[in-house]
Amino acid sequence: MPFRALGLGANILQAIQDAGYTEPTPIQAAAIPLVIEGHDLIGIAQTGTGKTAAFTLPMLVKLEKMIAAGSQNRTRALVLAPTRELVVQIHENVRAYAKHVPLRVANVYGGVGERPQKEALRSGVDLVIATPGRLMDLMAQRCADFSGLEFLVLDEADRMLDMGFLPSIRRIVKSLPVKRQTLMFSATLSREIEGLTHEFQKSPKTVQIGRRANPAETVTQFVYEISKTMKPALLQHLLSDPAMNSVLVFTRTKHGADRVAKQLERIGITTGTLHSNRSQNQRMRALTDFKAGKVRVLVATDIAARGIDVDGISHVINYDFPMQSEDYVHRIGRTGRANAVGEAISFISQDEHGPLRALEKFIGRGIVRKKAEGFNYHAEPVKVSEDRPRDFTQRTHQRPQRGGAQGRGRSGPRRFGR
Repeated sequence: MPFRALGLGANILQAIQDAGYTEPTPIQAAAIPLVIEGHDLIGIAQTGTGKTAAFTLPMLVKLEKMIAAGSQNRTRALVLAPTRELVVQIHENVRAYAKHVPLRVANVYGGVGERPQKEALRSGVDLVIATPGRLMDLMAQRCADFSGLEFLVLDEADRMLDMGFLPSIRRIVKSLPVKRQTLMFSATLSREIEGLTHEFQKSPKTVQIGRRANPAETVTQFVYEISKTMKPALLQHLLSDPAMNSVLVFTRTKHGADRVAKQLERIGITTGTLHSNRSQNQRMRALTDFKAGKVRVLVATDIAARGIDVDGISHVINYDFPMQSEDYVHRIGRTGRANAVGEAISFISQDEHGPLRALEKFIGRGIVRKKAEGFNYHAEPVKVSEDRPRDFTQRTHQRPQRGGAQGRGRSGPRRFGR
């Protein structure tokens, strides 16, 4: 089915063509006509299947008509998203699809100064894309007027709940006109999400692509069982493969992300970091460099990673296995996007087998265990020192031989990746 069969206007079709897209994804083909018809909608699909365009394109159809009718200085559409990176990503998509439409957009998120955002809201915009926390702050200062709002989108609703945004979302929605069209998009359809549909929507249509919580089938998944102390060496060993040219590494903590990134930089692997302790400029620079291929590896935590929408990520590595199965689905969905092929690798230490078993039950199948080819699992890891220039060296552990020189027969330092 071509895009022109979905009821999109000429200006938007031209922008889609300019962007190089020829056919809609299944979620787009199913959702766009329903949204244009005016229905509330629940969209459930795996990460990387084109959910953003599924709500952006029909939203632009409606906004273009309002702009043509002379609806000025009234915000007509609001998109709420869990992270600043996702806000920026949605704005990039909107800017591409609305290149032939005179649309005014304001981005609202924390980590940067409020003043430009206040000025943008007060000047009058057609669309606001925002994180709930910062938007609540500006609404409390009477900077935003949503009295004319007609279109609300809750993107990655499941993640917004996980991050504790429900009270802010409820307060925001309570201030909006009752008569509006509300869309909710999520990678999973939990009981909590189903509860929100009753609270925020009216007789919504449901579009679900694929099985619930099922990782993208274009992603090959493996597990490497490894001790915690051997994880740094295994990571470097895997990165010695040139095919791993765009790699997203997940850690459980911000300090862990910094530590892994620092270790990789010391051995000459260009690396960026993405977590909530980084400034907004640092986070955006890391993401921009990763997209442009200036850094080969991006190390991220779950909270910061929701806005990563990068084509061509070859591998996702779970350096620390996630405690929540939903987070695993979201993590590995960063590769294998839009029908591309990707690979997801998980390092599993002894205390991570419980979450792994829970995940396999959650997705309804087991994940293949593998041994890393050419990796010495019996080597003795050298203790990591912050001052040490090379952190991933392994030494083969052997006792000194009797009657001979100490260390005779020792293989010497082995540096993976050579």
